Amino acid sequence: MTPATPRGILAYGTYLPVHRLDRAAISAVAGKGGGQGTRTVASYDEDTTTMAVEAARGVLAGHDIGSLWFATTAPAYADKTNATAIHAALGLAPEVAAFDAAGAVRSAMGALRAGLHSARPALVVAADLRTGLPGSADEAAGGDGAAALVVGPGGTGDPGRDGRPVLAQALGWGSATAEFLDRWRAPGEQHAKVWEERFGEGRYVDLGQRAWDHALASAGLTADQVDHVIVVGAHARATTTLARKLDLGARLHPVGAELAAGVGFTGAAHPALVLAATLDEIGPGQVVVLVTLADGADAVVLRTSEALASYCSPVPVLDQVGAGAAVGYGRYLTWRGFLPVDPPRRPEPGRPSAAAAGRSTEWKFGFVGSEDDAGTVHLPPSPLDPRPRPMSGATGTIVTFTVDRMAYSPSPPVVFAVVDFDGGGRLPVELTDVDPAAVHIGDRVEMTFRRLYTADGIHNYFWKARPTRSRAIGEGS
Repeated sequence: MTPATPRGILAYGTYLPVHRLDRAAISAVAGKGGGQGTRTVASYDEDTTTMAVEAARGVLAGHDIGSLWFATTAPAYADKTNATAIHAALGLAPEVAAFDAAGAVRSAMGALRAGLHSARPALVVAADLRTGLPGSADEAAGGDGAAALVVGPGGTGDPGRDGRPVLAQALGWGSATAEFLDRWRAPGEQHAKVWEERFGEGRYVDLGQRAWDHALASAGLTADQVDHVIVVGAHARATTTLARKLDLGARLHPVGAELAAGVGFTGAAHPALVLAATLDEIGPGQVVVLVTLADGADAVVLRTSEALASYCSPVPVLDQVGAGAAVGYGRYLTWRGFLPVDPPRRPEPGRPSAAAAGRSTEWKFGFVGSEDDAGTVHLPPSPLDPRPRPMSGATGTIVTFTVDRMAYSPSPPVVFAVVDFDGGGRLPVELTDVDPAAVHIGDRVEMTFRRLYTADGIHNYFWKARPTRSRAIGEGS
């Protein structure tokens, strides 16, 4: 990593689902568990693929992406690459390779390391759904979310290929690996099992110390030259003990505790999520060390640049934390499959056609319409129009809507609306993340990538409309 070609973080974005579960509601039903604060909850129509798309949508402009790396412990598909759906929804070029790094929390750090060493900027995105048995510590401490980083070689900021400057330059990396049994989940099981806490704590603290020492040596720095430290991992006791052993004091950035209280541990997404929240809060010229404990330890040393001062995160993390809406514990259990309910008295939908989806990838995954010579926007696209019209970033207004309590839905009722988009185009579309009683004609909406339903193991992805995120954040819930 030479000064002429700095490598590091070029852009970042995050996504937290709007729903929040009050941990205090858990013990009243499960008889144990719960605690203080809230955790994020992905909706019934969200999975790790859709959350990854949401985190990455606002970070691609101006970057010559060469590869996509997707990390998760809860992939929507096995035996099929999930990153290809993210690739399609983001409208990336066919020559951009897409890879999954799935199965373990540590995979996210492996994807980040691969991206940092890529020849062209790489999109590294991580997303997770975290759950546990009702009343368990994992259920209360977990959280759902996603984070996306554009990483790799930067430039001076001049227009052109790879011209964006680094926001935080990677100075060094340290890793320590050991085989030991701390947390595991057999394929097909929904919740993890955990070995006795003290055993994992002892192993993690030693490995974290090794990774810390190696990272600082790699960067040519000493501990007193570090301004901010982030220590993350599913083993809360180990992260606390390591921070105490490293004598971090005020250098341990407080945003980690804020996310633990309001979001929970988001698995593979958590290292990048907490790093993004830290970058939201600090300025240029700061040395940051991110330490992750997961089946070993990894530590990366970063120095923020002057470019960070002018960078605008799509939606700052803490703004999203404060913009949640409550979801009941019963509905959460239903969405996660722990509380099966009587299905609607309607035929379930058939499985989506692979051939039909393949013929309309730009529309189905990328939400690309068309525009004719007169400037009229057609949704769906017309084969006669000369120009494609990307619409995934469009906003619009509800001109009419209906609340359908008879249509099939995993979480009825279905709210269906006709939306007029700014700049042209009208489409009947399903609404999501809304209270049916609070929808009004004239409401402003934006598009979000979601899962319509699943049949025969095939996820039918498409786009829905939700209240504009700026409005949701401004109103608080």
